Amino acid sequence: MDALSLVLVWAALLLACLAAFFLYLAHVARRKPAKLKRLHKNPVLEPDQSHWWESEAVFNPAAFVYQGKVHLLYRAIGKDGVSRIGYALSQDGIHFTRFAEPAYDPSADSIARAAEARTYDRNVMSYDTLTYNRTVASGGGWGGSEDPRAVIIDDELVMTFTAFEGWNNERMVLTTTNISDTEKGLFNWSEGVYLSAPGEVQKNWILFPEKIRGKYALVHNIYPDIEISYFDPKSIEEDGYIKSRFTRQARTGHWDTYIRGAGTPPLKTKAGWLLLYHATDEKDPGRYKVGAMLLDLKNPKKVLYRATEPILEPDEWYENDWKAGVVYATGAVIFNSDLLVYYGAGDKFVAAARIKLDDLLFKLMHNQPAALEPVTM
Repeated sequence: MDALSLVLVWAALLLACLAAFFLYLAHVARRKPAKLKRLHKNPVLEPDQSHWWESEAVFNPAAFVYQGKVHLLYRAIGKDGVSRIGYALSQDGIHFTRFAEPAYDPSADSIARAAEARTYDRNVMSYDTLTYNRTVASGGGWGGSEDPRAVIIDDELVMTFTAFEGWNNERMVLTTTNISDTEKGLFNWSEGVYLSAPGEVQKNWILFPEKIRGKYALVHNIYPDIEISYFDPKSIEEDGYIKSRFTRQARTGHWDTYIRGAGTPPLKTKAGWLLLYHATDEKDPGRYKVGAMLLDLKNPKKVLYRATEPILEPDEWYENDWKAGVVYATGAVIFNSDLLVYYGAGDKFVAAARIKLDDLLFKLMHNQPAALEPVTM
């Protein structure tokens, strides 16, 4: 073999080795959990002492995208201990401008029912982290409108929330407003419609962001099966309240030992409906974590894929500031090519995390770990 041929053979071997090396690096990169780079600030929203109604806590936000902007509807508690819903707007999904007045205020009747159900001094109306201790707390509040979720359907902003009217009477409510008014901070909500029966404790019910078979589609249980009810809000009381058999059954052998319920309204992706949920682990008690699953687009009762590990855990200071160990994801949007997740941190702050949507979908579909890191802009 002449010298030129020998050089060509060695060059070919070197190129083959380099190609194999880069393929290996790509394989290793795909096997690693998808991580986010920390930005400069988290929480994205904190209690505001200049607004009496949100001076103590802001958390558990709904999120939606409209006109290229990210909108949040978040639970807020003032010194009176009543939960109201605030509104904030962002051009980039990171830096938010909030409005000075609540976007939704619970009715006087709802507050009266909550007060009537109290077993201590009914004249004391305050945010109280001692009375509402860490084991039975409702975020430090004693009544009002809690934990909103929101979707856009037929040019309407549709919001569901929990009406806290006593420890044994926490009912799901639906209300709507014209989506085009939201950027101005105008919310002409329709009269709220109860979806669940009185005398029940119901939480974590979420709507699909489109009608199915001409009706609203609502997920009210996710384990052991995905349970969906289809309804028309105008006839819900006539047709009967939605019945849910929610139970916190154990998923033995997994990280999500006790599944506490759905978190964010499903997001439509090319791979299926992306649904985030809340769960705890008996091996790591006292810490809420966030899981992810993909549901079939045509049959959303069918779980196609489920994350093998939690995608978000309560590891930052603001997730352990008051009620330690809480990340409670209630809002998620697809913004540009990212999945932005907004969550309540420690029952006191609104925080955010993000990941490339395609990275998360790949991990889910290939049974690999994926992880969100808190946005700390």
